[in-house]
Amino acid sequence: MTGILLAEHAPADARLLVLGAGGGLELRALAQAHPGWTFVGVDPAGEMLRQAERTLGPLMDRVTLIEGYIDDAPLGPFDAATCLLTLHFLDPEAREDTVRAIHRRLKPGAPFVAAHGSFPQDDSRSRWIARYEAYAVASGVDGEQAAKARSAVQAHLHTLTPETDAAVLRAGGFQDVELFFAAFTWRGWVGRA
Repeated sequence: MTGILLAEHAPADARLLVLGAGGGLELRALAQAHPGWTFVGVDPAGEMLRQAERTLGPLMDRVTLIEGYIDDAPLGPFDAATCLLTLHFLDPEAREDTVRAIHRRLKPGAPFVAAHGSFPQDDSRSRWIARYEAYAVASGVDGEQAAKARSAVQAHLHTLTPETDAAVLRAGGFQDVELFFAAFTWRGWVGRA
């Protein structure tokens, strides 16, 4: 989905910023689908970046990996950017600052795809987190491991409502913000700089 959305506006020789590059699965999928694209992947976890190098193998010749946060990323300008499964780790203020910093690094009109945990934060919050755990178990995750994940989500993730998350993207400078994915506790948006 991410590659399709980015390709709507990114050129065939696009340079992409991938914030939260992690172990390289996203980079590999995008690089395989779009052989003309090059990437700068940023992640604060050095071990994850070493895993990304192994995951990417020969595709590493099109990827630069940087250990750090958004302020460690080059200024660009980039043709597109992604931030998958990352923003929910940031409190609302840091999230908006990060989104603004991504926006500053993009060419006008460049696409940005963000996806992360986002669900109602009212009295139904605990029900949504229970659904997160139940879906993990139904998908084959060990029950004890799923319960630990549930506890981590409750204690450490800075989840916002989908409406607030979309507002953060708009406040960060993005236009035409659209929800493209929703599944239990996960949401994904695309917008343009």
